[in-house]
Amino acid sequence: MTASEPAPRLAFVHEGDVPWQEIIAQRHGERRVSVHEKFLEWTERRMVVLGRYDPGVVIERHGHKSDHLVYVLEGDLTIGDRHCPAGMLVVLEVGATFGPLIAGPRGALLFETWAGDPAPVPADKEEYHALLRARAIERLPLPKIVRPPTAPRRPGDDEPTYG
Repeated sequence: MTASEPAPRLAFVHEGDVPWQEIIAQRHGERRVSVHEKFLEWTERRMVVLGRYDPGVVIERHGHKSDHLVYVLEGDLTIGDRHCPAGMLVVLEVGATFGPLIAGPRGALLFETWAGDPAPVPADKEEYHALLRARAIERLPLPKIVRPPTAPRRPGDDEPTYG
């Protein structure tokens, strides 16, 4: 480290100090179904979130612009044809895709990390829309996400990414 370089950062974040934010919303009949996330860390170098998936929520098949790790803490979800119960680690390297993701009957609590840009890369929009139609799921407008001050800002960041 030189005099012009900042000192390495040491940070402590308690999940209780970070609010849940709805990031995806769907209507399943009369029931609103959502994905909520707590942005525990969001910088140019990494993102770390707790994700809470309501029972039955459906997320399109996609990849990310960086390596992505998903650890199922509670509940379960199905990713493609693979059942992922609590205790499952999913490793998604940049360029790989997974999904659709469908939360189980009790929903799922996930610990997720990205090693760089967390932006999703949709894999097959037509497949996703057909799946939603087949399940009579209505996509609702994406909620506004409040980014922490450490989150990088780029053109288009406020545009919807899923759906």
